[in-house]
Amino acid sequence: MMKQYIYIIGIAMMMAACGQKTIVEKTQSEQLAERMQTLQQRGYMMGHQDDPFYGVTWAGTYSGDSAELGKSDVLMTVGDYPAVMGFDLGGIEMDDAKNLDSVPFQRIHDELIAHHERGGIVTLSWHPRNPLTGGTAWDTSDSSVVRSVLPNGSQYEKFQTWIRRVGDFVATLKTEEDKPLPIIFRPWHENNGSWFWWGQKLCSDEEFRGLWKMLQDYLNERGFDNLLWSYSPNLDGGWTEERFLQRYPGNDRVTLIGEDAYQWGTEVDFKTALNADLAFLSEFAKKNQKLLAITECGMKNMPDSTWWTRVLKPIMDQYPLSYFLLWRNYKEEYFGPSPELPCAADFKQLYEAENVLFLKDIK
Repeated sequence: MMKQYIYIIGIAMMMAACGQKTIVEKTQSEQLAERMQTLQQRGYMMGHQDDPFYGVTWAGTYSGDSAELGKSDVLMTVGDYPAVMGFDLGGIEMDDAKNLDSVPFQRIHDELIAHHERGGIVTLSWHPRNPLTGGTAWDTSDSSVVRSVLPNGSQYEKFQTWIRRVGDFVATLKTEEDKPLPIIFRPWHENNGSWFWWGQKLCSDEEFRGLWKMLQDYLNERGFDNLLWSYSPNLDGGWTEERFLQRYPGNDRVTLIGEDAYQWGTEVDFKTALNADLAFLSEFAKKNQKLLAITECGMKNMPDSTWWTRVLKPIMDQYPLSYFLLWRNYKEEYFGPSPELPCAADFKQLYEAENVLFLKDIK
């Protein structure tokens, strides 16, 4: 037995000496990162939040009717799906049957797998309720919420149950080969703003990093190496390395950096802020070997029918983005295309651009 062991070690050493590496299977998240890096050489992927659940003129019934399954405003506009689809876990912490947008978690589960199986990439965000007050994720009435869920805090045990439920859901996401589904996981987003209970003015930098590490360490301990972790603050317009690093969890904890960028004000202000931020973030990503994305973006209800190709695309073309994700189309509040909207023609031009990748381009 000892001779056999020594022989195997000797073979391994000879292979190393000859420049040959022993084969170690990469994790699903590592494979996803490599795939995204390869695709980035051709352009950036188009993404859409909640794409198969509802649209500008239709609402999902989630009945399982085959006529509803696979429906998509993006598909109806250009004949193709987004390359990236985003979904949200808000409500999973309460053990609810539906998420905060009234989509059944079973349907979210099924659509995550369906988009992966058709060749797409999926990303998960999480808007958990306020564990201290019982309010929504937007309840900022108390500035001690993050502190309360950290070790020795009054809500620590409750929050451990909450993150366990996140893990239990992730554990159900498997490919047809029974392998863990590769997922871009994007918790605690827009943390440099103060509209969520984990925001800039609601907790210290140390508390925020503690919140991140607690969730990540728990999911890592459960063996979820299929999660590609994304750190995405909000459009800032003034990033410096010192400011960005205040809440940054660390290079060992993040694979993708980005930001959420909406045009709420003037076009000039938006373009100035986004260019400034992407100039900084692209350098940071290059220096630290991270993927880069615009993790949420859009213009509410598209009052400018040429916004995608006239405003957004010229900015994105300047930077090494992996993807951009338009926010959802929901009733009277929409950020993506729909065939009957004036912006549909502009979105078709976006679709025809060689460097904008949809599902068909990444299979």
